[in-house]
Amino acid sequence: MDSEDSSDSDVKREVRSAKDKRLDALGASVKAIENAQKINDWVVIQNEFDKLNKIASKGPAGMNAIPRLYIKTIALLEDFLNETLQKEKDSKKKMNATQAKALNYMKQRIKKNNRQYEEEIEKWRLNPASEESEDSSAEEVKQKKKKTIVESDEESQDEDDNENDNDDGFTIVNKKAKPSVVYTSENLFRKLREVLEARGKKNTDRLEQIKILQKLLEVASTPYQEIRVLLALIPSQFDYNPSMSNYMNVDMWKSTLKEINQLLIILEDNPKYIIHEAAEEELEDKEPVVEAGQPPFTIRGSIVSFVDRLDDEFTKSLQNIDPHTTDYVDRLKDETELYATIVRGQIYFEKNALSESTSRMVMRRLEHLYYKPDQVIQTVENTVKTILPQSLESTITTSSSENDSTELIHSLCVYLYKKGESLLRTRAMLCHIYHHALHNRFYVARDMLLMSHLQDNIHQSDIGTQILHNRTMVQVGLCAFREGMVKEAQSCLQEICGTGRVKELLAQGLLLQKYMQLPPEQEKLDRQRQLPFHMHINLELLECAYLTCSMLLEIPSMAAAGSNLEARKKVISKPFRRMLDYNERQVFSGPPENTRDHIMGAAKALAAGEWQKCQELINAIKIWDLMPETQKIKDMLNRKIQEEGLRTYLFTYSTYYVTLGLNQLATMFSLPINTVTAIISKMIWNEELAASLDQVNNVVVLHRVELTKVQQLTLMFAEKAVSFVEANERTLEQKQTTGQNQRDQQRQKANQQHQNVEKRPAYQKRDGNQQRSRNNFNNVLGNSVRGRTQQNRYRS
Repeated sequence: MDSEDSSDSDVKREVRSAKDKRLDALGASVKAIENAQKINDWVVIQNEFDKLNKIASKGPAGMNAIPRLYIKTIALLEDFLNETLQKEKDSKKKMNATQAKALNYMKQRIKKNNRQYEEEIEKWRLNPASEESEDSSAEEVKQKKKKTIVESDEESQDEDDNENDNDDGFTIVNKKAKPSVVYTSENLFRKLREVLEARGKKNTDRLEQIKILQKLLEVASTPYQEIRVLLALIPSQFDYNPSMSNYMNVDMWKSTLKEINQLLIILEDNPKYIIHEAAEEELEDKEPVVEAGQPPFTIRGSIVSFVDRLDDEFTKSLQNIDPHTTDYVDRLKDETELYATIVRGQIYFEKNALSESTSRMVMRRLEHLYYKPDQVIQTVENTVKTILPQSLESTITTSSSENDSTELIHSLCVYLYKKGESLLRTRAMLCHIYHHALHNRFYVARDMLLMSHLQDNIHQSDIGTQILHNRTMVQVGLCAFREGMVKEAQSCLQEICGTGRVKELLAQGLLLQKYMQLPPEQEKLDRQRQLPFHMHINLELLECAYLTCSMLLEIPSMAAAGSNLEARKKVISKPFRRMLDYNERQVFSGPPENTRDHIMGAAKALAAGEWQKCQELINAIKIWDLMPETQKIKDMLNRKIQEEGLRTYLFTYSTYYVTLGLNQLATMFSLPINTVTAIISKMIWNEELAASLDQVNNVVVLHRVELTKVQQLTLMFAEKAVSFVEANERTLEQKQTTGQNQRDQQRQKANQQHQNVEKRPAYQKRDGNQQRSRNNFNNVLGNSVRGRTQQNRYRS
């Protein structure tokens, strides 16, 4: 027993520090990598390399420096990788799939990892012998420390070891003290790579990254370095505010605009560099050598995406600023500089023959111009000429087109018609039509709209294009109204104004109904699609024009229907009829207060034959002052009211008269006698009025035509029969299409069965009775299964 107790007391434990344990783990991984290199086992090398990086990066507190053994290992491993890749390239024998996959992984991983330790690897390659001697001395010190025996207090011994340890392979770093980093043109690419690798990671200080890139831009000494830094700085500023709802800070937006212009200026001065989206990523961080006569060096990047994002952020800021304040006007002044940048980018892409990017830039330029009047476009173009240097000239727009807004818009649209994608062509066509309609060229806009057939498939486009289509249709309707074409204006505005969702369809506000709630995501998307205030179409003016056109069409139609209930069911404008019925049900009608009250009062006066009162009420609407040439619009409306008043009078009182004098009608409605004759002749020709003109006596002879009950029922039956035939024709077309598809499927199935029958082996010939019975059985079975599509091949 005494001997056993004495033996237990003689057992002494060895206590090692965290640094020693870390060095042992590093040594074990390095040894495993060396053994795997001998047998060319890249799967083991991959696993041990990951373990090695984990050990080197996660050291104990106060020991965050890089071990020299780790630097030596990764340098030798990179050399061994290059040798293996060269052997694989020269040899015809392929590596195992698993090993090849591990080799490709290490090829990417080692290059990316060793970029972080370029300076340490260079020091080791310059003098590897001294490093080995230092490593050997560190190993001797380590072995001496292993002989330290601790018999009692382990914690106190650990503290003594930590205090007495020298810097054996490690450098002690104080966490609180931040080392001062010096940025120079020599270490610019390495620092830039560090910033790019940290981009998008969690807990990354975006503002600090922007400051670092700005410092790198200051120390950049060559155009290539400036381009590389700018290509990283511009996206970092966009990423500073990742929220989709909030807009970019105005100061940062202006700084980004300045940097994009700086990037374009560098590219214009150095044509040997081209930024292209399809270029390969730069693996080596060094200055490329571009000799004279060689093609330009391509750098991976996308200037057009920078400009698109910048334009979107500008639109988003206008959406979030109150349009009735001076801040909105001040922000809107920045549009000219943005437009100049878009023009500069367009010219750059033209010179380098980048057609896709050029089309996108032209579309952006067009979207800034199509809704503006001529004076504003001319002012913007003159300002851009002063901002951009005179050496920059576009081949798409000539100097003559820049002086004429119509020719400028035409040249931009024609380029997109020829070179743009399908979506860009559609949007360019809509912008072109909008511009023509805005400048009162109704027939040109109408012909372009009809020839393009955009109405057939516009519902398949994206929501932004559908909004542009709605705006174009509304502008065409307003153009027809200004030109005095009431029927055309009402048909164009009916599709938008008749729905009751004008705000939503024109992206000028959200329709918040009482019992309908949109999901938060949908509401957020709808708010992002809203147009800035300066692009809005006045909704009150739009409603006023639509209701006025509806009044001039509905009142004569209602008068022509008379007491015929079936005829009164033919409604031209349901919103107008609804408002008129509601107004007539009112017990007391006071003086008109808003636009609707004026139009409803004018409609009732026109129906009663009081066309002077109707004119007064229509002219009293103040919204007409927002239209150009207001007096011309009012004169046109007065003339239309007189003409429709005459037609209403004839429809209403034609059953009470035998003849009406043309001079008396001209006096009643203050119209020239030629105009009265033309209106009555048109009504007779269109079979709206049963009458004839007596030019000798200068009167209208009215014919009393009263339909019997049978005739009325016959007309009703004819109308219903026509609608029934049309419905049958549509159903028949659908059935024919479905039947044709089914027949095609049956034909394909029969062909497949026929091919399968021909591939069967031929049976031996039997006697007649046996053969005939077998044939009969096959006929019955085959016809029942295949529906008599296969003729009997064995019929005798």
